[in-house]
Amino acid sequence: MPLSRFAPHALIALLLALLMLPLVLISPARAFDTSAEFAVLMDAESGKVLWEKDGDTRMHPASMSKLMTLNMLFEALKNGSVKMTDEFLISERAWREGGAASGSSTMFAKLGSHIPVETLIQGIIVQSGNDACIAVAEGLRGSEESFAEAMTQEAMVIGLKNSTFANSTGWPDPNQMMTAHDLALLARHLILTYPEYYHYFSEKEFTWNGITQHNRNPALFLDPSVDGLKTGHTEASGYGLTVSAKRGDERLILVVNGLPSMKARGEESVRILDWGFRAFKPYKLYSAGETIENAPVWQGVYAQVPLVSTAPITLLLSPEQRKDMKVTINYTTPVPAPISVGQRVGTLSVDVPGQKTQEFPLVAGAEVAQQGIFGRAMSTLSNMIFGS
Repeated sequence: MPLSRFAPHALIALLLALLMLPLVLISPARAFDTSAEFAVLMDAESGKVLWEKDGDTRMHPASMSKLMTLNMLFEALKNGSVKMTDEFLISERAWREGGAASGSSTMFAKLGSHIPVETLIQGIIVQSGNDACIAVAEGLRGSEESFAEAMTQEAMVIGLKNSTFANSTGWPDPNQMMTAHDLALLARHLILTYPEYYHYFSEKEFTWNGITQHNRNPALFLDPSVDGLKTGHTEASGYGLTVSAKRGDERLILVVNGLPSMKARGEESVRILDWGFRAFKPYKLYSAGETIENAPVWQGVYAQVPLVSTAPITLLLSPEQRKDMKVTINYTTPVPAPISVGQRVGTLSVDVPGQKTQEFPLVAGAEVAQQGIFGRAMSTLSNMIFGS
């Protein structure tokens, strides 16, 4: 049908649809897709999700849940209740359900042997040893059942709202469930809270009991910027990976799960990371201590007080997000004196397309003393007369 024969309202609708098409194509959330069933890409510094696919849907995490087992062990090391040189027993259960007799991923620890904590860490990270996980669970809590309960409780404490655990290994169980978002948060927690132990995640091989095994994280061998974390695979979960990479000052965390093969797990992870580093660039809004706004002061010796952020405010954004970003400053005005340096005064809110609103505290950048009795009286009188 010739264009001239379209009704005016139909022509307008068509033109509007054509104008909107580029916006749809460049939207970061839709410009990229993955064959993974679940995925989350996170900015490690801020913890903000940059892109996701069913990131808050509960799923079977398989051996990626070993990251929570490691978290429990790292916490015990940090609080001093366990030392690296302490040794844990490889019990009958650890050997039969997670050792060579199990046919599952194992570090091939000998039945009845006592293995140093540091070695167990390497056995869990590099070799995905189920025997090592069970030994840690029994060594810290007496039984795997008790350890799993503690894992679930600790998960809530560190902000994993959709994670429950039934074992230390990731072995299939209806109560062993996490989300890709929770796994990304857990990876970030490990990176930021236990930096002294993070280097173990980049070890490419480990030998125990005369058997050398290579790290199961394929991205370590495909991308030099990758330095962790953990793979997972069961029939219920498919192939998954929680991975982190750092390029320059920028670190990304990626979780994928539900992929069809080991090959796809490695290639898809690197592909998404490459896209993430290209698509999202750091954008500095404000420096620490920079005056963001001067707020009016009520009954102070100065008429205004500078509002500042105590830390730099930097966001990872796509060019489209940066263009459409909206910044709002919220505070009760005027700010009543006296005001001390560092006093919380307001909030800076950043709205970015495709992301949840981010909020940053604003504090007073200078001290403002209260006026004397005469000054306060004059301020009150002025307000009554002039409304200011």
